[in-house]
Amino acid sequence: MTLKRMDNVGIVVEDLSAAVDFFAELGLELEGRGLVEGEWAGRITGLGDQRVEIAMMRTPDGHSRIELSRFLAPQVIADHRNAPVNALGYLRVMFAVDDLDETLRRLTARGAQLVGEVVQYERSYRLCYIRGPEGILIGLAQELG
Repeated sequence: MTLKRMDNVGIVVEDLSAAVDFFAELGLELEGRGLVEGEWAGRITGLGDQRVEIAMMRTPDGHSRIELSRFLAPQVIADHRNAPVNALGYLRVMFAVDDLDETLRRLTARGAQLVGEVVQYERSYRLCYIRGPEGILIGLAQELG
């Protein structure tokens, strides 16, 4: 059997509405929002009886998704939002954009902060990292040519 696809990347946030608004500004579409709760869900995560508000955001091409989650129970027990890019674990989500400068203007108006600087890799890409809502690390790449 072979891998069919990657369905989504999960990100835990405190302010679900602000995260949804930010990723919508980036260009993702809200696919759905709801509550996942109960013992059955806790059996998957190992957290027991849980209540989680989720929002599924879809890329415009329909192939990729981000699942934003806000845990109501149990409480969040760790905070990795401001870890540097060389920390173990989740690093970032990278998005391809048409116009990096315009995307940065829109996202900084929503509170995003540039990490480092915008760089050009050979004649292929312009790239940067930003910190989005709650310090989430996001990569942006504009293909050149």
